[in-house]
Amino acid sequence: MNIYEKLGLQKVINASGRMTILGVSVLSEESAESFKEGSQNFVVIEDLMEKAGEIVSKYTGGEDSCIVSSASAGIAISTASLITKDNVTAAENLHILETKKREIIIQKGHVVNYGAPVKTMIELGGGKLVEVGQSNLSSEENITGNITENTVGLFYVKSHHSVQKGMLSLEKMIEIGKKYNLPVIVDAAAEEDLEKYIKMGADLVIYSGSKALEGAASGFITGKKELVKNCKLQYKGIGRAMKVDKGVIMCLLKALEIYSLRDEKKIDEENRKKAEKLAELLKGIKETETSVVKDEAGRDIYRTELKLQEDASGVIKKLETGNPAIYTRNYYKNQGKIHFDMRSVDEKDLVLIAERIREVL
Repeated sequence: MNIYEKLGLQKVINASGRMTILGVSVLSEESAESFKEGSQNFVVIEDLMEKAGEIVSKYTGGEDSCIVSSASAGIAISTASLITKDNVTAAENLHILETKKREIIIQKGHVVNYGAPVKTMIELGGGKLVEVGQSNLSSEENITGNITENTVGLFYVKSHHSVQKGMLSLEKMIEIGKKYNLPVIVDAAAEEDLEKYIKMGADLVIYSGSKALEGAASGFITGKKELVKNCKLQYKGIGRAMKVDKGVIMCLLKALEIYSLRDEKKIDEENRKKAEKLAELLKGIKETETSVVKDEAGRDIYRTELKLQEDASGVIKKLETGNPAIYTRNYYKNQGKIHFDMRSVDEKDLVLIAERIREVL
């Protein structure tokens, strides 16, 4: 019986991936120990933030980094930084700041809800969102035609949540940003490559510390030194409501260290084999099809797909309300598709998942 079951809460099998609704990920023993030790000692937080930024930047290739409480906080803080720049009075008074120079351009296909609307986080940071193009198609002219004297930056969402076709590439967005001297912010919360977007030329890149990295709830903004400096300034304003615990920072640094030493290819292969095993266990269920599919955003993540002949909402609800509760990826439930993400699934749970599916169907 785990600590949550002792509170009377249900045991959960997480076949949904790195999802906030389930607490995202599970800490390693080393990360948990770093959290504990960090929490049991005092430190000058500002000094810790600076040192942590230096360490994070060694992993990302950014000129500097700013630790944040979550990727969502990173969106708000990075947006605010483009509005206030290095003006501390503006940072302290962002909520009443009288300026029209707060427009953030985003492709309409990137205006997503990842559990909360990305629009909300940008506006929380004082930004005025300018949606361009159509939900399934954007062009360079859609971006450049909406750039005005009030534009402070371009925003790009690198996620499975965003539309994967018809959108302007990040390379092109960065090219436009450089041409018009506008910073490009990349929301890469769940991305696994910590260097890619900095190398491409993005100005600020936001990562979650608890998704791919499997640390405690946290995140960081990495990129150009002057822009990151302005992000840190936001802790004198809205960032105060998003401050990061000292133990969490130490946990994040340990998680980064562990992540940098992981054999990703080996882990991807192990997860692919688990997906294949579950697909085999699910074969033969009447009026269903099973297969192994790759992540829709192109990441090396393989999942088991169970396809029904009708909307899968009812089946998913039964799985989530059973004991133990089994949570899956349900983005395509209206198409009759249920996806099982293997990254947080133990090998021993595969048979249990298959048995429950057969019971429900």
